[in-house]
Amino acid sequence: MSWILAQAKVYIDDAFHDGYVKMNGSMIEEVGKGLPHVGPDDEVWNVRGAFVLPGLVNTHNHTPMTLLRGLGEGEPLKRWLEDVMWPREAMLSEEDVYWGTLLAQAEMIESGTTTFLDMYDRLHVIFEAVRLSGMRAVLARGMIGSEDPSVEAAKLKEAEDVSRRYHGALSGRITMMISPHGAYTCSSAFLKEIIELSRALSLPVTTHLAETRQELLTVKKREAMETIPYLEALGLFERPLLVAHAVHLSERDRETLARYDVRISHNPVSNLKLGSGIAPIPDLIRRGLTISLGTDGAASNNNYDLFEEMRMAALLHKGKEEDATLIHPNEALRMATAAGARALFLEHVIGKLAKGYRADLIIVRSDGLPYVPAHDDVANLVYNGRGSDVLGTIVDGRLLYWKGEHLTLDTERIRYEARLRAKRLA
Repeated sequence: MSWILAQAKVYIDDAFHDGYVKMNGSMIEEVGKGLPHVGPDDEVWNVRGAFVLPGLVNTHNHTPMTLLRGLGEGEPLKRWLEDVMWPREAMLSEEDVYWGTLLAQAEMIESGTTTFLDMYDRLHVIFEAVRLSGMRAVLARGMIGSEDPSVEAAKLKEAEDVSRRYHGALSGRITMMISPHGAYTCSSAFLKEIIELSRALSLPVTTHLAETRQELLTVKKREAMETIPYLEALGLFERPLLVAHAVHLSERDRETLARYDVRISHNPVSNLKLGSGIAPIPDLIRRGLTISLGTDGAASNNNYDLFEEMRMAALLHKGKEEDATLIHPNEALRMATAAGARALFLEHVIGKLAKGYRADLIIVRSDGLPYVPAHDDVANLVYNGRGSDVLGTIVDGRLLYWKGEHLTLDTERIRYEARLRAKRLA
């Protein structure tokens, strides 16, 4: 039996068309314009002109930090991390990680995100939260260096163990990456070991890169080299690589990223909120780099609404460069969908409504006042849309959320647990 979403505005070839999406199990079976052919056993949902588009992809996140939302407001990144975040993260129990992750996933599900990357520790706990929610996730054991070699060895062993255990788990809903926190928080010896682990496991790498000027100064002082030439010399760019932020880049840096086809997670709201700066996204696009969107953790955003990131990405660079032609709405929507899939090395799995892709998609109301008139549906969605317009969220052909109701998560319990645990952390 197939499940058909009919009478929809379906995102096909960079535009919305009257059409349908037909799903069979976890896969998309057919996408077309007009009316579908309906078999005797097919289940048909008339979505009454709602938008149907690929699920949104959040390519940089730290979900347990949801419990720290609202702490350390107004602090620059270094002080925010070292004085506010890291001491409290050290207090997190496994139960805290579990409920903080579920809170983040509930927020993502109801605002249209179907896939997210999580860079954190205690991935066995986050895995169980993903199992329950039904989302798709890329998990990466974030590793910060230590003066104690035994601590670093333990982190590497844990990263290897969870990668072997979970890569491809939950019918492919889980994939893994290897993750050094950043060039400024890991020694060259530790980075070399992490790169070698990535090579041994044939897994991509994700890391923070060039988020702040202070980060670059730290590396230059320690290594007597600029950050990106230093990482190139270590061999990092020879691995499939996704970097978060990429705000402060020289001309040489940009050439290097393009030469190695490094994929980038643009986090405009987090970068603005922490005063980190504005990434040179239009220039990176011109160089052919893959630009996706991430929220970062809720402690630095402070939400997981990728519609907000799309709108910010579409507007921010026009103003900065004084050029209204930059970041067309279609480009912003691709950042949140197909480019997000490519950034996570899942471009043949998700990110498009096409036969043979996983049935990860969202249904968004199109009858709200901000969507009238419908001269340009994509522009309306990118500039006027918000996560609260999402009617339904589907992952692997399974409905996770429909018209305000979570079908896999007990949000009342999640709210209770999150509030209770946040009191201790405050």
